[in-house]
Amino acid sequence: MMKKLLIANRGEIALRIIRACKEMGIETLAVYSQADRSSLHVSMADEAICIGPAPASESYLRMDRIMSAAELANVDAIHPGYGFLSENANFVQLCEDCHIRFVGPSSATIRQMGDKACAKEIAKKAGIPTIPGSPGILSDETEALAMAETISYPILLKAVAGGGGKGMRLVAHKEELAKEFLIARSEAEKNFGHGAIYMEKYIEEPRHVEIQILADGHGHYIHLGERDCSIQRRYQKLIEESPSPFLDDTLRQSMGEAAVHIAQACHYENAGTIEFLVDKHGKFYFMEMNTRIQVEHGVTEEATGIDLLKLQLLVAMGEHLPIRQSDIHFTGHALECRINAENPDKNFAPSPGTISFYHAPGGRGVRVDSHIYNTYTIPPYYDSMVAKIITQGATRLEAIRCMERALAEVRIEGKGIFTTTPFLQKVMRDEAFQKGDITTHFLEDFLKRSSGS
Repeated sequence: MMKKLLIANRGEIALRIIRACKEMGIETLAVYSQADRSSLHVSMADEAICIGPAPASESYLRMDRIMSAAELANVDAIHPGYGFLSENANFVQLCEDCHIRFVGPSSATIRQMGDKACAKEIAKKAGIPTIPGSPGILSDETEALAMAETISYPILLKAVAGGGGKGMRLVAHKEELAKEFLIARSEAEKNFGHGAIYMEKYIEEPRHVEIQILADGHGHYIHLGERDCSIQRRYQKLIEESPSPFLDDTLRQSMGEAAVHIAQACHYENAGTIEFLVDKHGKFYFMEMNTRIQVEHGVTEEATGIDLLKLQLLVAMGEHLPIRQSDIHFTGHALECRINAENPDKNFAPSPGTISFYHAPGGRGVRVDSHIYNTYTIPPYYDSMVAKIITQGATRLEAIRCMERALAEVRIEGKGIFTTTPFLQKVMRDEAFQKGDITTHFLEDFLKRSSGS
C-alpha cells in the first residue's frame, strides 16, 4: 500500500496528482518554493513544506531538499509529475537507495531511454524504424560535417540529454553546420549540464505522433492510442489531439504495437510515451521516449475514459494493471489547447503578473486543468503555461467548435498579463487546421498567413 505521497512538482500537475490521491485515500505532501507559497497545490495537499527560494535551481531541482522533506514527513512514495526531476536518473536512484517508491520507471530504464542515442539503439534492436543519423555522440564539428555528408542535408543537431527544443538546431546547408553545432552544444551544456550532441536526418513534412503506453511489474504492457502533437512552436507543443486526423486504422495499429515492443525491450514499468515522426507517405520513425506522465495526458484520458494518474499509482504500489489491450476503447475526438501567459504580438514573450479576474470555461465536453485563481500571481520563474483546456466531441469538427466556444469564454485579466487564448482561437478557425492538413511546420506557415507575408 501507499500511505503518503510527496509531490515533487508544482502548478496544475501537482493539483492533478493531489486529486487522484484524494480519491484513492492517499495522503499528500506538497513541496513548494517561496514564490509558490500561495499556490493551490500547497493549500490542497494534506501537508506542505517549503524547500527554498523561487528559482527552480534552488527549490524544485534540489534533490537534497526534496529528500529531506520526504524524510521529515515520513512519506513512502514520490510522484515527480513532468519536467523538473521527472526524468533525472540520479534522483530516481536516490529514491531507490532510500527505499522510497518512485512513481515511474526505474533509474536504469530512465538512464537508458533518457540517452537518445541509447534509446534509438534499443528501438533498432526491437525492429522499429528509426531516423537515419549518427550512431552515437559527435565528438566535434569535423565529425559532424562528415556525418552530414553521409546522411545528406537537411539535418537536425540534437542534445543527447535534451528536451523542449533546447539544444536542437536545424541545419540546411554545409556552411551553417559548424556554427550551429557550437550553439547546440552550448545550449545543451547550459540547460542540461551535458553538451553531448548527436545528428538525425531531418524528415520533411513530418507529423509528430506519440503513443501512450502503460506497463506493470508483472509483464503486462498496453497502449492507449495516439496523440497528434504536430502543432508546435520552437519544438514546444501547443495543441494536441486524439485520434490523429492523419492515421488510418492499419497505421494506428502498427504504431501502437511498435510502442509496446519498445516498452518491452527496455523492461518499462508505469506510464510512458513513445514519440514518432510520421512522413507524408505514412512511414513512421521512432524519435524518443518520455519516461514520465505527459502534459497532454488528459487528451488520452478523455478519449479512453481511463484515469492515467490512478493507474500510475497502482503500478507503483506493485499492483497488476486492471485492464488489458482488449479493454481499451476510444470515444469521439479529444482536443487540448495549452494556455500560456505570453504575448503573441511580442514574439510570445512571457507576461507574468497578478490576476485580477479569472473565469474558466465550462459546459458539456469541456475540461479545464489549471492552478490559477483570482488574485493569483503568475511567477516569472517557471514555465508560462497557466491552463489546459480539453474538449471532446463525437467528431473532430465538433471538438474544434467546442474548443472555439470554450476559448471565447476564458477570462484571465490583470495588469500586463496577456495569454495565447486569442491566438489559439484563430488557429481553431483556420481552414487548413479544420481539414487536418497539419505538420510540424503548421504554425510557422500559419503565422506567415496571419501576418499577410
